[in-house]
Amino acid sequence: MFGFGMPELIVILVIVLVIFGAGRLPEIGSAFGKSIRNFKKASEGKDEIEINPKKENDRPS
Repeated sequence: MFGFGMPELIVILVIVLVIFGAGRLPEIGSAFGKSIRNFKKASEGKDEIEINPKKENDRPS
């Protein structure tokens, strides 16, 4: 995995803890997960974004 071993990953984790603090780590992880999820959705090939999603109650008369 990119030449990273356990000691390197521990050093990176300690640096992140010092910079951001332990309280903000869940927020950072959540934001990182959401960004990956959005990237996957965007890369699925849908070029169009539906601005006004159709509601179940909206039926043509």
